[in-house]
Amino acid sequence: MAYIQLEGMEFYAYHGHFKEEQKVGNHFIVELSIKTDIKKAAESDNLDDALDYQKVYKLIEEEMQQKTFLLESLLMRIVRRLFNEFNQIEHLVLEISKMNPPLGGKVKNVSLVWEGTRESI
Repeated sequence: MAYIQLEGMEFYAYHGHFKEEQKVGNHFIVELSIKTDIKKAAESDNLDDALDYQKVYKLIEEEMQQKTFLLESLLMRIVRRLFNEFNQIEHLVLEISKMNPPLGGKVKNVSLVWEGTRESI
């Protein structure tokens, strides 16, 4: 087993409860850790035997572009798609951070983190 980690993925998107967030947008940081078996890919040195993390990135990018009111909805939509489209994923940790959230004071970011297996969704 191994972990594939996509760290510091940055997106500008339009997620949020308030109209201003849906109109103006905000910066988001996404972190992903995927547990998968790499034995076959390591032996064959062939991308067809590996979890293609470029496709993983593109999936996340697609989902980040769909406006969502709540980070909870966005987070779980990405989790479900990852498990549905990549059978090699055994376990994952996904974190989405909204930078400078409108909370009425200075806050660097607010984050949601989900961890589990396909059986836990």
